[in-house]
Amino acid sequence: MLDTKPVSCKSLGDYFCVDGKQLEEQYRDHLSNFHSWTQLDYAQDWILFQDNIGPNLSIDETALSQGELYTIITNKEAKGKKGALIAMVKGTDSEKVKEVLRQIPDWKRNKVKEVTLDMAASMENIVKYSFPKATLVTDRFHVQKLAYDAVQEMRIQYRWEAIEQENKEIELSKELRKKYIPDILGNGDTLKQLLARSRYLLFKHKSTWTPTQIHRAEILFRRYPSLEQAYNLSIQLGQIYQTTKDKGIAFTRLAQWYDKVEKAGFKSFSTVARSIQGHYLTILNYFDNRSTNAS
Repeated sequence: MLDTKPVSCKSLGDYFCVDGKQLEEQYRDHLSNFHSWTQLDYAQDWILFQDNIGPNLSIDETALSQGELYTIITNKEAKGKKGALIAMVKGTDSEKVKEVLRQIPDWKRNKVKEVTLDMAASMENIVKYSFPKATLVTDRFHVQKLAYDAVQEMRIQYRWEAIEQENKEIELSKELRKKYIPDILGNGDTLKQLLARSRYLLFKHKSTWTPTQIHRAEILFRRYPSLEQAYNLSIQLGQIYQTTKDKGIAFTRLAQWYDKVEKAGFKSFSTVARSIQGHYLTILNYFDNRSTNAS
């Protein structure tokens, strides 16, 4: 079962009422081929399964044990199952990753047609060097996350302002020897609570809001119309990805969205705008096959 099912030794031990840690040690030392594994000597730094390579790949960085970052290259066709992992390299140093991938013969690497990646320069460097004939596709979820983060940055700034204002009012109440009573909004929140509790609804499309979230959003946007404008910009970006099928139309819609961002003048969206401008071509490549790091 340990060889064929995604089950941990602890879970299996609990099921059969045996010591899971001891089962893990016995499996590793006696039942598996761990000690004769050809990559054992360097597996703590990198592993490579070059036979798993295919025409459509993904590259991403992932935090594993104790927050340590690893660069991971996978084959999309395996859909996260057996045969998906091509290489995993400790850290994000592009030179180290390229050194590992150089062990894959040129003829295999030249057959790679498409690689999805984030907007990090190191990732682009790795892909262009290691898979020179591949089309680069910027992962849509990394782009959308930038927009969501920009909205959250504005919300957090408003929350700090509300906290500061509340602190001043508390101090004034003390000076006047009065009990401080915060203003309560229509949904029962204080202003500080409103801004804290609006976090999750700003990640969601309004069509998925609960009645409570709808009420909270109405109060929030009435108080902070610029936050509503920023929220709408983030949602519009997602809609471009979801509803646009043609690359040429996507080009036009992204340009129009970019123009709206510039006109809005939100400081938090300046990073989003610069990132999109710097990766325009690879962002548009998404609309060829709609490939993402998740697929």
